[in-house]
Amino acid sequence: MDILSSRQNKILALAGKDGRVDVEELSITFDVSPQTIRKDLNILCDRQLLQRVHGGAIVGSGIENVSYEARGLLAPESKKAIGKIAATLIPDNSSLLINIGTTTEQVAYALKDHRGLLVITNNVNAVAIMKDFLGIELIIAGGQVRRSDGGIIGVAAVDFINQFKVDYAVIGVSAIDEDGSLLDYDFREVRVAQAIIENARHVILVADRMKLERNAPIRIGHISQINTIVMDDELPQKLHASCKKHEVDMVIVNK
Repeated sequence: MDILSSRQNKILALAGKDGRVDVEELSITFDVSPQTIRKDLNILCDRQLLQRVHGGAIVGSGIENVSYEARGLLAPESKKAIGKIAATLIPDNSSLLINIGTTTEQVAYALKDHRGLLVITNNVNAVAIMKDFLGIELIIAGGQVRRSDGGIIGVAAVDFINQFKVDYAVIGVSAIDEDGSLLDYDFREVRVAQAIIENARHVILVADRMKLERNAPIRIGHISQINTIVMDDELPQKLHASCKKHEVDMVIVNK
């Protein structure tokens, strides 16, 4: 395999920092033609280091998620803003399920001043965040711990979640298709997410705009199963119409 050029390595670094890169902006940054940048992006995408989208490329591929560490670096300010707004939708003295994800973890941070919360989660990182929050009683799901991101997955986790019926759920997904499909990469994680949706009275989906540009192979469910979606950008027309049709509240965060 050929070694990446200096420019290609720099493009990869920019994508890792911002989550996506734009052909026109890269053309200006490196003082080369857009055609040259497109060739660079094609090479990076052929190696599954990036994924092509209209006008540029994003981190990740269609069949495998990027690392937990890399996801934490993608759109951090947007995720923090989303987390703060989502937390305001959850009242004190209620019960809550939280699943795996760097955006759901930002919701966990934002719950610090809540009181009387019962939180059940399959996210080891969320437990580490909230374990010292005095107003929260924590319950962690049992099952296999996925070392890559601290997610608890598998049949045992599903069975555990199915014991509860909570007031709210906060879920993250890897991708949102324009037809409203909610998508992810690991079927074991998907089963847990489905159980969380089924066992909550009000489901809040938290997602940054990059989830609209990515794809993933496994279907969690449909946007119609969501009560509220909190995002950092307006939804595409088709998805917006689907949310209106199914009476999904749309909360757009101003970063």
